[in-house]
Amino acid sequence: MSDEPRALLRRLLEAAIASAKPAHCLPPHLPAPPAGRTVVIGAGKAAATMAQAVEDHWEGPLEGLVVTRYGHRVPTRAIEVVEAAHPVPDAGGRAAAARILALAEGLRQDDLALCLVSGGGSALLTLPAPGIALADKQAVTGALLRSGATIGEINSVRKHLSAIKGGRLGVACHPARLVSLLISDVPGDDPAVIGSGPTVPDPTTFADARAVLGRYGIAEPAGVIRHLERAADETPKEGDPRLAGAETRIVATPAMALAAAAAVARDAGYAPVVLGDALEGEARDLARAHAALAREAAPGTLLLSGGEATVTVSGAGRGGPNAEYALALALALEGAPGIFAAACDTDGIDGTEDNAGALVTPETLARARALGEDAGARLAANDAYGFFAALGDLVMTGPTLTNVNDFRAILVGSVGR
Repeated sequence: MSDEPRALLRRLLEAAIASAKPAHCLPPHLPAPPAGRTVVIGAGKAAATMAQAVEDHWEGPLEGLVVTRYGHRVPTRAIEVVEAAHPVPDAGGRAAAARILALAEGLRQDDLALCLVSGGGSALLTLPAPGIALADKQAVTGALLRSGATIGEINSVRKHLSAIKGGRLGVACHPARLVSLLISDVPGDDPAVIGSGPTVPDPTTFADARAVLGRYGIAEPAGVIRHLERAADETPKEGDPRLAGAETRIVATPAMALAAAAAVARDAGYAPVVLGDALEGEARDLARAHAALAREAAPGTLLLSGGEATVTVSGAGRGGPNAEYALALALALEGAPGIFAAACDTDGIDGTEDNAGALVTPETLARARALGEDAGARLAANDAYGFFAALGDLVMTGPTLTNVNDFRAILVGSVGR
């Protein structure tokens, strides 16, 4: 088999990631310096590289604190970087969030709060509401992640268990000028969902959060259920005067990443077709639908898609939604000739694993059978990681230090180059 399709798929992924690198996308959106202090706060997998980009392009004094995932720190001069756990929060994230809230509460009218938010910010910016134990937040987060709930549903619960998310950090910044710079990792690029919207009004309610837990049969921890039923302190809503002057600028999106990959594909002679940048649903269901489209596509077509697939975990295997998509795609394609695919998370971390995703080739199933691998059994066990590890077809990028969520590319046939 020629390595050319594999190499092209890797170039497409690299182009998508490069488009969302903070050093590239953030500087044009920086506001003018204030008369008073500039305090940088934020959270997310890209928070450290976003802070670094601010420092490299800012004129005047800076201070602040951001929290990022373990292993995602980069050198900064004036802005402190703290690492914490993701996707299930830990005490490090709670301590960092408390310090960030305190910084916000100390701002004055002539100061600027520059808030940097990217994917992962919701788990990293963890400050439980009064009466909620960190262990309870950890338990409900884990249950939601296993349930197949969408990111919007998960974040509606998170916001109503938090003392800092869902606009509360923005309220704390008042009366300072507040500018939020966001890297979107969510379908639809809704600022209220990115990182659980710490600086923007929250359209969801306690009733919405209760409905999500009910929808997925999550009835504990008891402290969480009591807090949501009490509904004592609703998140700030549209029209709240404390958020009236706040500005929100989205500096990178999944659509931008797909456009960058499409440009590379055109240069290689392929005709890109973007299926959507905000696709949601079970990874295996998306894969089956995309396999049908790939079988019908003309040679020289590239099918691109983004968004956030989910996995309802019933087995004991390893693997995130991108590897599960890739395995389900391979099964649905059944070795169809000339079709190659990659499914990866642009942050370099598929779910909680160390791979970004996986590659599919026309020989995937045949090679698996030769190794004694049962693709169907692996999928049933949610063990796509083990399947592709056996084939040597995991995509390993390491942390990319940005995040515009899932990237899926299917090459159909060749272009005779």
